[in-house]
Amino acid sequence: MKIMIADDNVDIRETIKCVLMSIGATFYQYSNGREVVDEYSKVCPDWVLMDIQMPEMDGLRATEVIKIIDPEAKVIIVTNHDDPEFRAEAERLGTRGYVLKEHLTDIRKMLT
Repeated sequence: MKIMIADDNVDIRETIKCVLMSIGATFYQYSNGREVVDEYSKVCPDWVLMDIQMPEMDGLRATEVIKIIDPEAKVIIVTNHDDPEFRAEAERLGTRGYVLKEHLTDIRKMLT
């Protein structure tokens, strides 16, 4: 399994990776949405774990572009923002989930 992790905080990326290490995935880490969009077609990930607030391109915009590239893309929003508007936008974009960073272990259940 290939998983792209997009978060501008390297510590969060590493924490997500550690939480998911037991599933035997290969991880690709990115610090902003633009990098994920640029690399998506090269990596062909099984999952994208996307933060919302990042420099250059936020996670919701990056998700929108990825879904144009690949309508079947599996994206999970991983964020600190428990915001109804963000949740509604994520749902509209067709994400597979919305996980708060305080509940990272929930991601493991979604991937299996």
